[in-house]
Amino acid sequence: MAISAAPAEGDDEVIAAINTTPLVDVMLVLLIIFLITIPVVTTSVPVELPKETIEMRETKPENLVISVDSGNSIYVQDAKVTSTRALVEQLKKVSVLRPQPEVQIRGDLTARYEGVGRILYACQLAGIGKVAFITQPPARGG
Repeated sequence: MAISAAPAEGDDEVIAAINTTPLVDVMLVLLIIFLITIPVVTTSVPVELPKETIEMRETKPENLVISVDSGNSIYVQDAKVTSTRALVEQLKKVSVLRPQPEVQIRGDLTARYEGVGRILYACQLAGIGKVAFITQPPARGG
């Protein structure tokens, strides 16, 4: 009971002290539960996040550069491609060359992911083994 209202040994005074032992017990149990569950919630899937690296690569003339502009239009070298099927056909011609050239994707910063996804899907259908992304290095000093 939280408050004891029984008279103490002949005294007619009421003891008005709150028994805090059950409250402390409940709080300690909750603290232990939170200490156990918080690390599980914050890192449920262990993954290693990529680090930003700047790797200087030489662009070889045999590499195929595919660009996506801000309107999601796809260009192979400088020629516009009308459909994903046409892109797959062009990539199939490239995939039979030995050694197989690398496909390099240049995506506009404001382009939607759909255009880049269509290029990756076409590369997969055509059997292209090497796909790279061309990025701009960050400005010096931050």
